[in-house]
Amino acid sequence: MKHFIHLKDISARELRKILVDAKKRKQKRSKLSTLQTDKDIPLNGKMLIQMFEKPSLRTRLSFYLAIKQLGGGTITLRSDELHLGDGGESIEDTAKILSNFGDGFMLRTDSDKKIDKFKKFLTIPIINGLSPSSHPTQVLSDIFTVEEIKGKSISKLNITWIGDSNNVLNSLIAASVKFSFKLNIGCPKEYKPKKNILEWVKSENKKVYVFDDAKKAAKNADVIFSDKVISLNDKVDKRKKINDFKKFKVNKNLMSYAKKDCTFLHCLPRGSEIEDNVFKSKNSKVWLQALNRVHVQKSILLYCFGKLR
Repeated sequence: MKHFIHLKDISARELRKILVDAKKRKQKRSKLSTLQTDKDIPLNGKMLIQMFEKPSLRTRLSFYLAIKQLGGGTITLRSDELHLGDGGESIEDTAKILSNFGDGFMLRTDSDKKIDKFKKFLTIPIINGLSPSSHPTQVLSDIFTVEEIKGKSISKLNITWIGDSNNVLNSLIAASVKFSFKLNIGCPKEYKPKKNILEWVKSENKKVYVFDDAKKAAKNADVIFSDKVISLNDKVDKRKKINDFKKFKVNKNLMSYAKKDCTFLHCLPRGSEIEDNVFKSKNSKVWLQALNRVHVQKSILLYCFGKLR
């Protein structure tokens, strides 16, 4: 049984196998409609249980389509509809029920500890659909998108992140170690990645480059990533944070420091951190990025269900 919780805990070889499988499956679906199953229906009869403690659009839709296209089914739960919680049913007992009814469990949560507890008691694989510390399904799909657009391994590209040091960046940092690509990070000094994350990178004999100047971070970039500065549950002075990031807005001027064919990506939803003339430009591939979530998550499911070939 294989879980998919953090990219740093999965070997580079297995991550690459997921991407290779996703590429093959996407190519084979070119003439199929949205709800038609893959011809091999590898997850026929399997059930994926999804639970969302945080709002979701892309993750919810893409996992629904992913399991459907593989021949399986899904049911979506909200934690406030269950007995789970203070004074209710324990995670241990909930995990037992989930394991009896489903074949896999995808959790989008506001608690890393909750994922760890579920992992301890589940007898089916768990997939991290987003947690405070990481967003592994998003970033692995982003790697897929970058390689599809550029037609080469991401290890040969210069990748830049402009924005807050959040869960998506944490997973991108892990990906930079696993796939050996150069990663520049542009953010204000007080928002740089946490010490333990940078220490982990160092322990892996790798390096990421952190700049408090967005232009320096963007120099010679093949791809620039960004994300919303104010996350949904950010418990901060929002006005101050927006002001702190005013020099880190992705606009045409910032893009001019990157390569001419630099691709812009954003995991969405967007905010004031990106100007329309970049977001809607020919270099922006955000809609392809979102769509590719389906293809990569199919292969993640196969990895977790022991069906990846």
